[in-house]
Amino acid sequence: MLSETELKIKGYKILTENLGEVEAERFITIIQREQFDYTKWRQENYPDAESVEALSKEAMKFREKSRK
Repeated sequence: MLSETELKIKGYKILTENLGEVEAERFITIIQREQFDYTKWRQENYPDAESVEALSKEAMKFREKSRK
């Protein structure tokens, strides 16, 4: 299991690599500003996702489609 610091660093790296620094910062601001319930969001938007791995695969498919 990653420490909180390691998790934050890894998460920010993933965000910036996929969104760029400006959009990553914007994403973080949105999440902090709203009372965001990730579990509820995931269940509403990805009800069939059985695991984090399944959700990740769906996110990657979506990303590839949006790049075309």
